[in-house]
Amino acid sequence: MLNGSLSRPGAVIRYGCSPGRGPAVVFTHGAGMSHEAFAAQAAALPERQVVCWDLRGHGESVLEPGTRFTAEDALADLAALLDHLELERPVLVGHSLGGNLSQALVRRAPARAGGLVVLGSTWNAGPLTGTERRLLRLAAPALAMVPEARLPRLMAKASAVTPEAIAATEAVFARMPKRVFLDVWRATASLVEPDPDYRTPVPLTLIRGERDRTGNIATAMPRWAAAEGVSEHVVPGAGHVVMLDAPAEIAVLLGEQLAAM
Repeated sequence: MLNGSLSRPGAVIRYGCSPGRGPAVVFTHGAGMSHEAFAAQAAALPERQVVCWDLRGHGESVLEPGTRFTAEDALADLAALLDHLELERPVLVGHSLGGNLSQALVRRAPARAGGLVVLGSTWNAGPLTGTERRLLRLAAPALAMVPEARLPRLMAKASAVTPEAIAATEAVFARMPKRVFLDVWRATASLVEPDPDYRTPVPLTLIRGERDRTGNIATAMPRWAAAEGVSEHVVPGAGHVVMLDAPAEIAVLLGEQLAAM
């Protein structure tokens, strides 16, 4: 449940913050989705301080007329939310775009976070092949050609595996106008900034669904795990929205990983 608001340039951010012990856990959802994506996992952490929020233009957060979604604005919103709630080195948990944003914040200001959990997201700093660069560049133009009425169903079936997850994902995608979704997609791509020498300076956990076919996640995340010397947790039978396809399994795995951070 979202119980707070934060005014930002061009937007009003809605968030929920529960009391608890230990470092806070901040959940950031993916493109086109909302805080509801992490409902099962947040509920499984009753003793931790948990923060869920909706990115600008998503869920209950407002994007003011004439304002376009950019990665820089969303990243600034996340930093501002941590300041507003006076969170000291929280663990950042992000899915898809939320994972890209969380990576970017740790990369720019490592002292702001005490840990990083990335689900179903590509490696921002990872090297890209020529094919991966072309696909990244062509993704938004390809999506722009899909009729608006068909886009939510197309994205849902590409993201989820179980009927329940497909239905939930389609419903939330349908709330966002196509023009905003395309801006969000471009913003996601803009966060990919290869740097072969960069290593994550905080404890890192990587999670993806076995059947995730979004972008280069299935190939980039194993490379990322090997480069960082961490384990990659692959959830059998789950797709891109791994926390919706396998909510109980992700809740247990996340609890174990947070306890170790």
